Amino acid sequence: MRATHHFLAPGDIDFYRPIVRREALPAAELYVLLDARDRFIAFAGRADDRLEMLFVDPAHRGRGAGRCLVDHLVARGVRRTEVNEQNTAAALFYARMGFRTVA
Repeated sequence: MRATHHFLAPGDIDFYRPIVRREALPAAELYVLLDARDRFIAFAGRADDRLEMLFVDPAHRGRGAGRCLVDHLVARGVRRTEVNEQNTAAALFYARMGFRTVA
């Protein structure tokens, strides 16, 4: 999270971590991407037609893991997501994936 959410203070991350674990993760249908040795690469969560979360291990960023998960979920009906405007890398990624800014 620190690799992509640089705009959050360490205290903010500590505040949100239990909320994500307790509320966001259980509310989403999760998809996990593993490497050939069954090691974690990335995960995404969806609810209805929304991509709720996408996290890629920093060691695997830029290698297609995020694209793989987003393509998979778009093929299954994901049409929307929200991005913190401070997370410019994510906004650019989603634009490359075909998402457009609405508001």
